[in-house]
Amino acid sequence: QVQLAESGGGWVQPGGSLRLSCAASGNIDSINVMGWYRQAPGKQREFLASITGEGTTYYKDAAKGRFTISRNNAKNTIALQMNNLKPEDTAVFYCSAGRFFPDRYWGQGIQVTVSS
Repeated sequence: QVQLAESGGGWVQPGGSLRLSCAASGNIDSINVMGWYRQAPGKQREFLASITGEGTTYYKDAAKGRFTISRNNAKNTIALQMNNLKPEDTAVFYCSAGRFFPDRYWGQGIQVTVSS
């Protein structure tokens, strides 16, 4: 089993930035790909970005240009730097992990609210 714990969420004004972090623990050797999803009120969970243990990144259109995923293998952490945030980015953000795709293990989720 792998445990994932998100941190860094909160409230930010439109145009602002937030950095989410996720720490993995447990059977780390069973995962390679980690990523981020979000779920806005009344919508389905949406995949945003992933990163492999080798550092290869992948972004869905919703994350391209404003979000950057990074990874620190020594600390078993990933981060999501989010810039120029918009009210429509308001959602619960989830850290995830898996061997070939980040959909096996999930964090509890962390709220991000963008409003003035």
